[in-house]
Amino acid sequence: MILALYRGLTTLGAPLITFYLRRRKALGKEDGPRFGERYGMPSHPRPSGRLIWLHAASVGESVSMLPVVERLLVDPGTSVLLTTGTVTSARLMHERLPPGAIHQYVPVDRLPWVRRFLDHWRPDLALWAESEFWPNLLTEAAGRGVPLILLNGRISDRSFARWRRQPRLIGKLLASFVLCLGQTPQDAGRLAELGARRVACRGNLKFAALPLPVDDGVLRRMAAGIEGRPRWLAASTHAGEEAIAGRLHRSLAPRHPGLLTIIVPRHPSRGEAIAGELAEMGLTVARRAAGQPVEAATDVLLADTMGELGLLIRLAPLVFMGKSLIGRGGQNPLEPARLGASVLFGPHMDNFAEIADRMASGGAALQVADEAVLIDAVSCRLADPALLAECGAKARAFASVEDGVLDDVMRELRPWLEPIAEGSHAPASS
Repeated sequence: MILALYRGLTTLGAPLITFYLRRRKALGKEDGPRFGERYGMPSHPRPSGRLIWLHAASVGESVSMLPVVERLLVDPGTSVLLTTGTVTSARLMHERLPPGAIHQYVPVDRLPWVRRFLDHWRPDLALWAESEFWPNLLTEAAGRGVPLILLNGRISDRSFARWRRQPRLIGKLLASFVLCLGQTPQDAGRLAELGARRVACRGNLKFAALPLPVDDGVLRRMAAGIEGRPRWLAASTHAGEEAIAGRLHRSLAPRHPGLLTIIVPRHPSRGEAIAGELAEMGLTVARRAAGQPVEAATDVLLADTMGELGLLIRLAPLVFMGKSLIGRGGQNPLEPARLGASVLFGPHMDNFAEIADRMASGGAALQVADEAVLIDAVSCRLADPALLAECGAKARAFASVEDGVLDDVMRELRPWLEPIAEGSHAPASS
């Protein structure tokens, strides 16, 4: 009943949905040259042979799926279609997807657009990352006999409470999957309780991600330009956290001469506004997107660019993960940990709760309660190189504890991969 109502609303609501999408396009939140993809209109021909469709909502999910994409492409004759929903993720995937993989924007969840998308791509297998359950996409794909598998499934406390109030809808959606792999045993248990038919947990694929890439030449040049300066990085910040970083800099600069604060906003399009906010605080800002160099008088390097987080983490031995002091959810603390940085994050790490708890309890990261504690933590580590190195080593060791997760996940996928490699459909759910 609820699914039928949803389908009715998304059908009758076409004018409103179209208006909303066009409004987003006008605001720069949609990709103008590729806008048709949101209506299910492809901008790339379907490759011949086997096609595996992998859907990931945005940046974090798509990055965690890159090792899976690379492993799938080892099989000759297999192509991978990766869909995401954000401009930022599309730009990043353009840089990082290997040959043989295609990126498209996921169609908005209206049946005519979904059907147009599926008619063109005709996937042999669909892998769905984490927790974005679009009813029309899932049920239409499953209805066409496409085996769907949930990878790294995550059900947060909030989502679990919400879905328990809609048991028939979530049960129908999860029934579309022939297999659901949870990030954690708790996620797997919740998926089973909500109606998933076949559930397992083989670890968190975020542990399988490769270290963030870097241009070694750029790294050497930038490192030489800031050599000897104490520095820290606020990564993937959200609105309000840049001001916190600015106040932290003003507080600590007298105690740490030459201090350089590096800020990487989650959304680079906010760069100009952030630079203005920091300048009003009396700070000298170098915007990387504007090509402004870091000079001796520079207080803040504002890296309002895409794809350079690997470079900037390697320049800063101390990293605070954003969206954890203001807002909710946090950002992936494994990215700096994998590169041996000392990791800090705030109290709101809902999207990485299990990882954050394990890191904090094992000394691989420090969770700070508020701005004042963050200031003290940054100052303490900058003043103690031995402590900074020890914390970084613990973080790096933690990031390697589940190195075998990708192999374990691929073993779970084998019963569905082998039949399509032989030219037939994958098996139905048992």
